[in-house]
Amino acid sequence: MSWPLVKLGDVAPAKACKHTFTDNESVWTLNLDQVEPGTGKVLQKVVVPKGEIGSSTHGFDDRHVLYSKLRPYLNKVVLPDEMGVATTELVPMLPDAGRLDRKYLAYYLRSKSFVSWVSAQVAGAKMPRVSMKLFWDHEIPLPPLVEQKRIATILDKANAIRRKRKQAIQLADEFLRAVFLDMFGDPVTNRKGFPLGTIRDLVESANYGSSAKASEAGGDYPILRMGNITYEGAIDMTDLKYIDLSEKDKPKYLVVKGDLLFNRTNSKELVGKAAVYDRDDPVAIAGYLIRVRTNEKGNSHYISGYLNSAHGKATLQNMCKSIVGMANINAQEMQDIPILIPPVSLQKRYRDIVASTKEKLVAHQAALSYNNEVFEALCQKAFSGQLS
Repeated sequence: MSWPLVKLGDVAPAKACKHTFTDNESVWTLNLDQVEPGTGKVLQKVVVPKGEIGSSTHGFDDRHVLYSKLRPYLNKVVLPDEMGVATTELVPMLPDAGRLDRKYLAYYLRSKSFVSWVSAQVAGAKMPRVSMKLFWDHEIPLPPLVEQKRIATILDKANAIRRKRKQAIQLADEFLRAVFLDMFGDPVTNRKGFPLGTIRDLVESANYGSSAKASEAGGDYPILRMGNITYEGAIDMTDLKYIDLSEKDKPKYLVVKGDLLFNRTNSKELVGKAAVYDRDDPVAIAGYLIRVRTNEKGNSHYISGYLNSAHGKATLQNMCKSIVGMANINAQEMQDIPILIPPVSLQKRYRDIVASTKEKLVAHQAALSYNNEVFEALCQKAFSGQLS
């Protein structure tokens, strides 16, 4: 069975609320950087006095679905639980309550197939956005309302399993951040008295990746792009493309186990993502990444641990705070970032703890990958009318 198709604009048009707030009232103001990709979870609720609300906002309440039209945030879909105001980059979709369940709509907008489609519609150089005419004309499957609610309930249960796996992985990340702080101390106070230097003091080489066009069809090597480094500091080997390299280019663009990868170009919230490549098989890197190899004074896990710490993330944000759109931190700027220089023996001890922890996480990560596949398969069946 396949469901009838309707245009998004017919069942969930853009319709903001006109809220009237008193002068001394505090208001929830929502920006894109406060939303977790893929889940729509609001990471931080920012409440400000009415007088501090910007002019480029619109109102919403708990009937709305907020959709991000800006790349790379096309899978940021929020189901607000109260009224507030949002940046105009979050479209206030108001589902027709008699025809469309808003949770069903949110799952559809986050589905892999829809995100792939909408990504192909994006245009613009500085701040790429989806064409809203194409968006509103897009036809979505519309089963009966009771079936929509059943589908949303099934996907809720499958999503809950994914969340538990993610939480286990997040706990390991929190453990490693705590270990980093215990071993090296707060970089601000430096109570352990380590010498202060820059990342450059620990680096042997820092090279950009290849600008050659990659292919989904195949090639000699998988090529990692900026989306293959997570914000938390891991390597994501899904959604890979491939590239052929000449013998001359292999030393320049291949990554081996232990290399640090740094994402030099991205949105200002995501630029500076860093992770250590921890696999045995070599891979290539694309031009938006920098391959960093350390000298005898440094260890890549220590540098990655710092860049993924709260202080490191804040440092990267401060480097990009005045930038609009895509931000860039080049190889020289990255190496100029201040960092404590602890004994290399201590850095290697931290590396060993990271390796041991990551080894224990392999089972969780494999299970999460499987859970993601199951979830996407359920979505595909649900929206094509095959979910029994």
